[in-house]
Amino acid sequence: MTINIPDVYLDCIQTMVSLGFYPSRSEAVRQALKQFLVRETEFTDGMETEKFAKLKQNQLETIISYK
Repeated sequence: MTINIPDVYLDCIQTMVSLGFYPSRSEAVRQALKQFLVRETEFTDGMETEKFAKLKQNQLETIISYK
């Protein structure tokens, strides 16, 4: 997958890597995406059918367990 990130975001990510918050820019983006997906999943709780909720929970567990 290829994504385009505005320069200002990339500069912030690079600064966080340089300060030691993350080992690489890729890891910073992975962590941000993981947090986004967890937050979005929590936001939509109760809005879907039971079947979709189970699927969503399985996906959330997979995301959280990813290292």
